[in-house]
Amino acid sequence: MTSRTDSASTAQPGLFGTGPQVLADDERGRIVYTPEFLSAALAQQSFVRLLADVPWQAERRRMYERDVAVPRLLASYALDGELPAPLPQLAQQVRDHVGAPFTHVGLNLYRDGRDSVAPHNDHLYELRPGQPVALLSLGATRDMVISTKLQPRRSLRLPLQAGSLLLMSHATQLHYDHGIPKVRDAVGPRISLAFRVRAAGARQARY
Repeated sequence: MTSRTDSASTAQPGLFGTGPQVLADDERGRIVYTPEFLSAALAQQSFVRLLADVPWQAERRRMYERDVAVPRLLASYALDGELPAPLPQLAQQVRDHVGAPFTHVGLNLYRDGRDSVAPHNDHLYELRPGQPVALLSLGATRDMVISTKLQPRRSLRLPLQAGSLLLMSHATQLHYDHGIPKVRDAVGPRISLAFRVRAAGARQARY
């Protein structure tokens, strides 16, 4: 993690170039952010198509002995099945760039600043060992907070821009949490696409 202190470090978009930026690369895993992975035109076209054509689902989950609404809309696809445009093109572009045989994609629609995802890590039993997770962002910019789980505690607040790709190695799911916090300011909708290589027999992750 690029932050050297216990307090959160904010990465402003202007600090990044257009190429891959290595945010972490040590025994706890590798995290790489590419701000302009997609062209602005393709990112906007993809956002509009997916927002309109994906059958977004609202879900409820059991938490703290009660059912609560998931604060975002969800969808998921096996990449070898029937996919709405432009998912086949996006999936192939991510596969070619990362060099991983992604099998599934989970989609999240953050409708406004009230939608969020709590700090978490992907479940390793749902992922094929050694394979990464790639997060493609479309629509409005939302901050992701990435934090180490153990001391020394370090945290990075990273603005995920439209068309950007965040790549997290398999090991990072053991050592880091990541989440999208709520914001009070007015913000437009955002779609994230989480590409994973699913382990045999594992259920499809939907976040």
